[in-house]
Amino acid sequence: MTSMAGLTPQHFDWRMEGRVAVINLRRPDRKNPLTFESYAELRDTFRDLVYADDVDVVVFGPNEGNFCSGGDVHDIIGPLVKMDMKGLLAFTRMTGDLVKAMITCGKPVIAAVDGICVGAGAIVAMASDLRLATPGAKTAFLFNRVGLAGCDMGACAMLPRIIGQGRASELLYTGRVMSAEEGAAWGFYNALHEPDALMEAALKLAGRIASGPTFANMMTKTQLNHEWSMTPEQAIEAEAQAQALCMQTQDFERAYHAFVAGEKPIFEGN
Repeated sequence: MTSMAGLTPQHFDWRMEGRVAVINLRRPDRKNPLTFESYAELRDTFRDLVYADDVDVVVFGPNEGNFCSGGDVHDIIGPLVKMDMKGLLAFTRMTGDLVKAMITCGKPVIAAVDGICVGAGAIVAMASDLRLATPGAKTAFLFNRVGLAGCDMGACAMLPRIIGQGRASELLYTGRVMSAEEGAAWGFYNALHEPDALMEAALKLAGRIASGPTFANMMTKTQLNHEWSMTPEQAIEAEAQAQALCMQTQDFERAYHAFVAGEKPIFEGN
C-alpha cells in the first residue's frame, strides 16, 4: 500500500480533509476545463488510489462556482481536428480510461456539482458513485451539439442505468441542459444544496462513509459496477463470495462486539 495524502498534482488541486481527498480542477476563469495533461494525471491518480491506504473517499468539487466545462476548446478540440485516426483513438481511449479508473479505484467518489457541468465534466459526475448539486447546476452531455455521438466515455452504458433509457436518450440525442431539479427528480443527483452548503454536505457525507468499514465499502463499489453484466444467479454468487470475505475482517468482529456491548462500532478498515 502507498500514501497519497501528500500528493502534489501539476494539473489539478488536491487536499486532504482527514481521510477524504478533495479534487478541484483549475482555471476557474474558463470554468475549469479538462486538458490532455489533466485527463492523464487524473487517470493516473485514480489508478494509484487502488493502493492508497490513507484515502478512504474522494470528493470531486467545484472551483469558484463551476464544476467543469469539459474538454478545453483551444487545448483539446483544436488539436483534435488535426489528428489522424490513430491519434484520435489514443485520445478517446485515454478519456475512457479515466472513467475506468474512477470505477475501479476502490474508493467511493462523490461529485459536488455547482454551475457548469458539461461534456466530460458531466461524465466525471456520472462516473462518481454519489452526486450532490446546487439548484444552479447545469448539466449537459453536449457531444451531439459539437457533431459527436452521445456514446462518449461510457455514457450510453452508464447514464441509462442512472436516469432511465428514455431520459438518457433525450439528453444524449439533443445535448440539452438537464436542470438541477430534473437531475434530482430523475435520480442523477442524490440531493440539492445551496452553494454555500454544498461542500459542507459533500464532506459530511464523505466523512460518514469514511468512518464506515472501508474494506466492505470497496467490495460494495466493486459489486455495484461488476454486476451490471451479470445474470441474477451470477450476481448472487459474487455477492456471497464478497460477503464471506467481509466476514473475515476485523471490522466485522468489531461490529459484533460493539453490538453486544451496546456501543457504536469504530471501524479501522481491516
